[in-house]
Amino acid sequence: MAQKGRHGLDSGEVKSIPITLGFSPDANSAVVDVKNGRIVRIRPLHFDWKYDKKEFNAWKMEVRGKTFEPGMKTLLPPFSLAYKKRVYSPNRILYPLKRVDWDPDGQRNPQNRGRSKYRRISWDEATDIIVREIKRVQAKYGPYGILVQSDGHGEVKYVHSCHGGPAKFLGLMGDILYRPGIRIAGRGGTGGQACLGHGARRPDDAGK
Repeated sequence: MAQKGRHGLDSGEVKSIPITLGFSPDANSAVVDVKNGRIVRIRPLHFDWKYDKKEFNAWKMEVRGKTFEPGMKTLLPPFSLAYKKRVYSPNRILYPLKRVDWDPDGQRNPQNRGRSKYRRISWDEATDIIVREIKRVQAKYGPYGILVQSDGHGEVKYVHSCHGGPAKFLGLMGDILYRPGIRIAGRGGTGGQACLGHGARRPDDAGK
C-alpha cells in the first residue's frame, strides 16, 4: 500500500502498511507509514484507498434537512495515534532484566525492591527462572498458589492475551485461580493488569 496521496508521502521512500486490528482489540484499523524500517507516522485507514465509495452501499439518513452517512476513514483513539512514542520510548524494556542482588536459588533481598539496580539476562535464563518459580510456588503453596489476574486492556495482544495464553498454559499444569476482568479504572481513563499466573479452573477447562 505504498502511495503518494493526501498526505504527500513519496512511495519511493515511505511504505504504508495497513494494520487491520489496530493497536488493541478495541481500536480501529490504522495505517503505519514506515521508512527505513522505522515508523514515520500512524494515521487513520481511508477506506477509499482501494474501494470506490459507491461499492459500500452504506446507509444514509436525512434528518431535518441534514444528511448523515458513515465516514470514509477510521477514527483512531489518541493512544493509537501516539503509539510510535511508545515503540521508541527510551523507557521501553527490550530485554529480560534481573535485580543484581536477587538470586532465585539464594538470597532474594526483598527489602531492596525498588532500590536495586538491574542487569540484562538472556531469554533462556529468564524462561528458566519463570519455569522454576512456577514449579516452586505450586510445590510449596499448592495448585491455587498462582493467581491469573487480568485483563490487559488489549495491550497484551492475542498470543499472550489475558483471556487466552496464560490461562491455558497454567491450566495445563493443574488447578489455578482465575479472575478475569480486573480493571483499575480512574476518571478519564482505564488501566489494566495482567499478572502471572485466572474462579478456579481445572486442566480440562484450560482450553475453554
